[in-house]
Order: sequence, then C-alpha cells, then structure tokens
Amino acid sequence: MSLIHLEVVSKFYRVGDQEIRALDSVDLRIEEGEFVAIIGPSGSGKSTLMHLLGCLDAPTSGRMEICGNDLSQASQNRLAEVRNREIGFVFQAFNLLPKLDVVHNVELPLVYSGLPASERRARAEKAARDVGLGDRLANRPVQLSGGQCQRVAIARALVNNPRIVFADEPTGNLDSATGEMILQMFKDLNTGGKTIVLVTHDPDIARISRRVIEIRDGKIRREYAP
Repeated sequence: MSLIHLEVVSKFYRVGDQEIRALDSVDLRIEEGEFVAIIGPSGSGKSTLMHLLGCLDAPTSGRMEICGNDLSQASQNRLAEVRNREIGFVFQAFNLLPKLDVVHNVELPLVYSGLPASERRARAEKAARDVGLGDRLANRPVQLSGGQCQRVAIARALVNNPRIVFADEPTGNLDSATGEMILQMFKDLNTGGKTIVLVTHDPDIARISRRVIEIRDGKIRREYAP
C-alpha cells in the first residue's frame, strides 16, 4: 500500500458564481521513504495539492488515502487527527511564536498529545539538539539567525516522529549558503528513512529530490527523475 494515494482527486472552490478548479482529476502515489519534489509556478495548484496531502483539507471529489487512512470525505477533526499523528510541516516563514524560546516552540505539536509536561520538554530538547541547537534552547526567535529559525521549524516538524515531512519553500527566506545547509538536512532525513515532500517553484531546488512532479493548471503534467 502506498503511503499517499490519490485517485482522480479534484478540488474546486466557488468564488461568487464562478467555480475555480484548483486541482483537476489528479492521480498520484508516493511510497514510504521517497523524496519527492512538487514543482509548478504560482497558481499551478501545487499549494492546493500540498494542503490535501498534508491533511489540511479534503478533496471535492475522488479518493484520497494518507498513511492507510481513507480521507476522501473526512471531517476537519478527522483530518487533524491524522495530521497530528503522521505529518510534520516546515514552512518558508518559519511560523515560530516570537515570545517562546526554542524548546517551547518545538514542543507545540505535543501540547495536545496527553504527554506529561516533563516528557514533552525532554522530547523537544532532544529534537532541538538533533538539529544542532543544543546551545540555543533558551533563545527566542529574535535572537536566532534565519537558518537557526528554520532548524527550530524542522525540529518542531520532527518532534512527533511523523511518517511524512512536508517542506513548503523551506529556503525561500534564507541566503543561498544557509539554504543549501537546510536542503542537506532534508536529504539526511530522507537517508534516515523519512518520507519528504518538498514544494517549490525552483527547478534547482527540486533537483535534490529523487522524483519531481510538475503540476500546471491543476493537473500533473509530468513526472521525472532529476
């Protein structure tokens, strides 16, 4: 069974009396342990596809299975349950809370897990150390560089030990040298067994993956090995 399986999936939005087809009859499989890049220009549908794959939304029609769960018509609560258990996110803008230190930012996905506070903190500290932030645990985002902020975001994405990590333009706010360092972290995570789905508009960034899926006008136009 594929880790991600989309079969004739479409996503429509209605704006006034106009129907917008953000995704149109998409078929897609992603296997466990893959490193896939989803590439396309602005408005191509790649962000909508990531929202579906990341269990942030359900399709309008078609079949969607994520980690063995049929989410074709899932409620927001059901999507949140699978998302919190199986998926980690890394975003271009980091999305860190400015008043919290590194450990508390990393700990956020565990708040609703039911774990004791001491165990949550221990797991957050380990995740932060694993990405090279052992000497920055008490720092707030304003005291960190852009690369360090993105490391916090990666630690936060990994703290629940998800099966899939989604990275949405993760180097967009970083200089080229720092961006290469962050991309190497994703390659290392994949080598360690994590399934990585990287969303980007940049073909050069997509080349670090093992399979590129190009999307345009809401449809998958081609797939290729970089």
